[in-house]
Amino acid sequence: MPISLIFQASTGSTAGALSSFIPFILIGLIFYFLLIRPQNKRIKQHRELLSSIQRGDTIVTNGGLIGKVKKVNSDDELTVSFGSNDVKVVRTMIADVRNKSVAANDTK
Repeated sequence: MPISLIFQASTGSTAGALSSFIPFILIGLIFYFLLIRPQNKRIKQHRELLSSIQRGDTIVTNGGLIGKVKKVNSDDELTVSFGSNDVKVVRTMIADVRNKSVAANDTK
């Protein structure tokens, strides 16, 4: 007789445990669809923007400086003209590309 009481008690507690985890699962789904997924989309778009920078593009750095790309040195460096000064800028420190230009003819 005591064994049957143990089985009856354990059957009811599994349903109670499952129902107590449902709010946590719902909160996790809400966080994913409202916070994590849109942030991952923005990161992907920014990476594509950075990889498509070419000579002649006007860029804005994270520090707020606006300049024109003079030369693409390597995968992670650009030479940018800020007025009369040419400065090397790391590609990941670019916040925005203001106006995309047509690709320059570099086949000289």
